[in-house]
Amino acid sequence: MPQNIIDFSPIDHITTDAIGKPGQRVFYIQARSGSRVITILVEKIQIQTLAIGVEQFYAELRERYPDLDEPMPDYDEEKMAIHPPVDPLFRAAELGLAYDSDKDLMALMAVEALGDGQPEEEGRMIRLWCTRAQLRALCRWGLEVAGRGREICPYCGEPMDPEGHFCVKKNGHKH
Repeated sequence: MPQNIIDFSPIDHITTDAIGKPGQRVFYIQARSGSRVITILVEKIQIQTLAIGVEQFYAELRERYPDLDEPMPDYDEEKMAIHPPVDPLFRAAELGLAYDSDKDLMALMAVEALGDGQPEEEGRMIRLWCTRAQLRALCRWGLEVAGRGREICPYCGEPMDPEGHFCVKKNGHKH
């Protein structure tokens, strides 16, 4: 477990976005509190998995705290783009979730990906404390962004390159 833990609380805004052409995009999570901005580099699959994990976590919270209201997933697309500077603090190896029932805040935790031979205690972890509605909006927007990638081949289910697609199900014919 990293010993260098950064708590970023409270957050005014949290979002995810991708920069680049489909097939070559780089994904980020960005949080803002006043003039402070923290950006983390993530993978597309981490955003997609986070969205599933958040919904599962909310189901557990509803069982444990039945009086909690349902967080709305509303977002304004114009406000969801990441803003410069896009200078990531680190690349996330793992994402996790926590809930503070006293403050009714969620923590999106990101653990730094370490290089070979780098001791785990040198790594960093950040906790981005946000509302349940902010986190749900982040996940819904993240699924929207992730879905804007390359087209999926209707035959093999693999992403198609803009230059053409060598489909094994179509016996190698490009389409």
